[in-house]
Amino acid sequence: MDKSDYYGRRVLVNWVDQQQKPDSAIKILPTIAVSTQTVRCYRCNTETPKRLAALPNGEYYCPHCINLGRVSTLDKFYHVPEPNQFTVKEPVLSWHGQLSPLQARAAKQVTSRMKGHQRQLLWAVTGAGKTEMIFLGLAVCLARRERIAIASPRVDVCLELYPRLQAAFASTDMAILHAHQELPYHYAQLTICTTHQLLRFYHAFDNLIIDEVDAFPFAASPALFFASRQAVKKTGGILYLTATPSAGMIKQVRRQQLAVTYLPLRYHGALLPIIHRYLAPRWRRQVKKGALPASLLHRIQLAVANKHRFLLFVPHVDDLAPVARACRRLLAGLKFTTVHANDPHRLTKVQGMRDHQYNFLITTSILERGVTFPEIDVLVLGADDEIFSTAALVQIAGRAGRSAKRPTGHVGFWVSAHRKNVQQAIRQINTMNRKGRRCQSEVSHL
Repeated sequence: MDKSDYYGRRVLVNWVDQQQKPDSAIKILPTIAVSTQTVRCYRCNTETPKRLAALPNGEYYCPHCINLGRVSTLDKFYHVPEPNQFTVKEPVLSWHGQLSPLQARAAKQVTSRMKGHQRQLLWAVTGAGKTEMIFLGLAVCLARRERIAIASPRVDVCLELYPRLQAAFASTDMAILHAHQELPYHYAQLTICTTHQLLRFYHAFDNLIIDEVDAFPFAASPALFFASRQAVKKTGGILYLTATPSAGMIKQVRRQQLAVTYLPLRYHGALLPIIHRYLAPRWRRQVKKGALPASLLHRIQLAVANKHRFLLFVPHVDDLAPVARACRRLLAGLKFTTVHANDPHRLTKVQGMRDHQYNFLITTSILERGVTFPEIDVLVLGADDEIFSTAALVQIAGRAGRSAKRPTGHVGFWVSAHRKNVQQAIRQINTMNRKGRRCQSEVSHL
């Protein structure tokens, strides 16, 4: 390996098979701490009872992050402290777009805090243009030869961000890291990666940006939260991006432990599309008989008549096939497919929707965030199912109205009963829109 492969990383090496001493600049770090009852992994910080982590001959391994390569007491980590060995080429920012006055104000706050390496939150509604709002901060920090990572819990988001960042920072060397990639790792000033890949880094980044910070699995994983803190230098900053922050983050904001920049309007200045609720008490029984709720079928026919594409969300993978059969019977001539998290062709299908190969996709919540299809409607069958959290429903609703050409879009939720998750999602969007109206009145004064 080239020495630069160790910069700001902990690279797993089998110490037993190692025949040659490494370069003197490479630090050799332990992989696992062994105590009386448990072992603790230095990569993911997870503690495991010894009996569940035992290998032969008194050795131990970590079963929790094994998908990144088995860490055991037979191994060591090779590490070189981050040297920031980058050559800056002008112009750093090759993006020539223009921010709205509200976006520009938010971007200025974010940039100031990135320069100061603060912990901060950009709390902006879905479709507010969060990515474009971080361009200025990225440009300033890249010009200072800082190393930066942009991480997301989802591969789809990384794949969408990467070409946009390549276009915006054409002179900057960047790498993309995720479980399905084919290109080998290389040392780069800007890294786009899944949050799981942060487990491989150690005090590497001067600034770390985590997009969709409330999304699974990051929001529910202490190991990934630990990885995000370990990946940043001790003097580094973290910027969280989301439209639906967790209660814990909101509490940190209130306690002034986390700086916040808030933007309740989308980049085109329009409010969020409101949620329309429809009652469909026995929709699964109808679907099994090859039918759809009459109001849903009518809404789909309206979308088709107006040449609007759409996403049709269902609660569970098991719902996909019967809903697809009903759609084939009732919507002859339309092109569509199903997609879910473990679909081997998921990325190809999503790209097909971007390329207008489909009139619509039938999907689970895997497409609730991180993907943008302009000028679409959003329909959710079984929105009251407990699988959909309030945050998920807000994100799903936010897939509509993301284009300036069509900033409205129809958002329809079909429910068996009026439940809390749907009511709270409606209330949250209405609250955001109230704040958005106040911001609209401020625009003329900026």
